[in-house]
Amino acid sequence: MNAVQLLLLLLCGAAPLAAAPAGSSHLPGSGRFWHITDLHLDPSYHLSPDPTKVCYSSKGAPATHAGLYGDFLCDSPYALIQSAFAHMAPLTQPQDFIIWTGDSPPHVPVDELSTDTVIQVISNMTQTITQHFPNLTVYPALGNHDYWPQDQMSTSTNAVYKAAAQLWKPWLQAEALLTLSQGGFYSQLVKPGLRLLSLNTILYYGPNRVTKNTTDPAGQFAWLQKTLEEAAQRLEKVYIIAHVPVGYLPFVRNTPAVRESHNERLVAIFRQYSDVIAGQFYGHTHRDSIMVLLDHQGKPVNSLFVSPAVTPIKHVLEPYSNNPALRAYVYNTKDYALLDIWQYYLNLTEANEKQRSDWRLEYIMTEAFGLADLRPQSLLQLGLSFRLPQTEAFDVYFSHYTVGYDSSIVCEGDCKLSQVCAVLGLDQLSYSQCIAEGRR
Repeated sequence: MNAVQLLLLLLCGAAPLAAAPAGSSHLPGSGRFWHITDLHLDPSYHLSPDPTKVCYSSKGAPATHAGLYGDFLCDSPYALIQSAFAHMAPLTQPQDFIIWTGDSPPHVPVDELSTDTVIQVISNMTQTITQHFPNLTVYPALGNHDYWPQDQMSTSTNAVYKAAAQLWKPWLQAEALLTLSQGGFYSQLVKPGLRLLSLNTILYYGPNRVTKNTTDPAGQFAWLQKTLEEAAQRLEKVYIIAHVPVGYLPFVRNTPAVRESHNERLVAIFRQYSDVIAGQFYGHTHRDSIMVLLDHQGKPVNSLFVSPAVTPIKHVLEPYSNNPALRAYVYNTKDYALLDIWQYYLNLTEANEKQRSDWRLEYIMTEAFGLADLRPQSLLQLGLSFRLPQTEAFDVYFSHYTVGYDSSIVCEGDCKLSQVCAVLGLDQLSYSQCIAEGRR
């Protein structure tokens, strides 16, 4: 993107702010952090009389509803990303921090990108975040599109890892930058008592041919175990962030988000250190979902959250997409347990019609589901309630899953069973048992 394009997009992206609550971190004993994910900037996006030429990311499909803030067949125009951060910035407080779980480049054919282009897009997004949040620490994780060719993340140092370590120097300390430059993962103390681990789950991602038959790519499992053990000895709590989630995908049957063998190992490690891990946070699916990790006795031991994307893109054959989204988490400052989510969204159709980006609060999770907090026990009770034959709670959950894309779309039968078992079953045994019980 040249300077003229960037300037035009910056000017187009300026939009009045919708009034929004500043969040409930004013509650005594609570803190807050923000989650942004799957920005997927498409620098080629522009309004064109030919709908097939609006964006490279539509891959020739006609973007017939294209507007200032995007189209459901395209990745994010710069104006959309600008509007998200412009909404979020006034809501932040000095003690907040941000997690950013990857995927900056667009969904385009491999020959439209290169290592240099991917690094340039990550750099553009890093600079944009820094401009809007100059005083907040950001903890990034690498996504499967943050590499070229996409998904083929290497097990050793490379141009992307080195560039990320250089770009993220203002946010990360020397030890974190070293492992980031070597393997795309790191650990850093957020504050006394709270440590954040950013995993490179692209090393475990099915389409990654580089790591196919590797039991511990980049030695990340050994590092994870050692880091969690040290955190346990120091009585620290840990937040896990990554791009591709652990567990099973909610929109297909019997498909873990990463390779099954790697998923089993991750789940085993997370169970072993569940008293240390206070929360897990992912992106990648572009949808809004939860998971609860159970131990072998069926006791809930960890809360996991997948945040919906900023990009609204869907494949032309997909029945639904998501409205652009970002969120804030409220946590307990004593044990770092999750207390609530404040989920914000942009109604893309309305924003394009009005040529104004009114980002709004979509829901507060405890209020939406009548929960006391988002601790594992609360999420388990919610997940179990979804299994009931007629449950308004699940209908609300599925509407949130697509960020209010289309309220007429219903998820019943096999669709619902896949969703519910993805919440409750994170390894092969618990997932298959959930499916079997649901079929009875």
